[in-house]
Amino acid sequence: MPSSYRALCSDFYINTKLNVRMELPTNREPVLELFERTRRSYPAMNAFRRYKDELALESAPNATPHRWIAIRSASVRSGVVNPTTADEMYSIHRTSVEISPYFLSISPLDIEYIELLYGFDLTAKGNHDAIAANALFAGSPMAALLDTDGINVLDCQPSMGMKLVDDNGLEVHFEVKTRSKGKKASEPNTEPISVYLTLRKYDPVTNLEELTPRLNEMIERGQTLVDEYALPNLLMPLREEIASGSF
Repeated sequence: MPSSYRALCSDFYINTKLNVRMELPTNREPVLELFERTRRSYPAMNAFRRYKDELALESAPNATPHRWIAIRSASVRSGVVNPTTADEMYSIHRTSVEISPYFLSISPLDIEYIELLYGFDLTAKGNHDAIAANALFAGSPMAALLDTDGINVLDCQPSMGMKLVDDNGLEVHFEVKTRSKGKKASEPNTEPISVYLTLRKYDPVTNLEELTPRLNEMIERGQTLVDEYALPNLLMPLREEIASGSF
């Protein structure tokens, strides 16, 4: 499955976020103990980075897969880029939600939501917004806005958010992110078009042991949404439009 996703895009990644209501500790002991515990499970994650608003433990940028875990003031995040097996897709995320609450003194009352994001990057050198408009709106009522001579599409980044009727605590968001704004038509675009599927679970947590099963439920739902909706209705039309070479 990871290899099939990777074949459809230039980069494929999965991120999680455990968002909390109170500020997390950033002093040496809890952060280093969490990162040391993570490194024991993933020896390639041996680079400790300090960024403007987060502390992170990462593997080398060219590692396959590239893994990371990061602490911000109100969240613990983890990510994997270009996993090659089903286990690599989710192992760092399960580790993160399982151990980070104990090292960072996160209680069930403190947890606001869990988020799971699937991201797909598509290399596209032309006008990203025109590509998205033609790929996703052709044949729809919106297409009439584009069927005019002498226009240049400046912004087309469709997004949709919803709550699933069978799970009121779960929000799902589909989004297309373009990166042509501010670039001249003759200027090569080296950034990708991205397709995101984000699942966010708000149900209260009463016990920390609920976190991993909850994440597993989101993973199961997320895989279905990726395969049945995000890929055929967003990623594939964009991929085909890019391959057509019209832009």
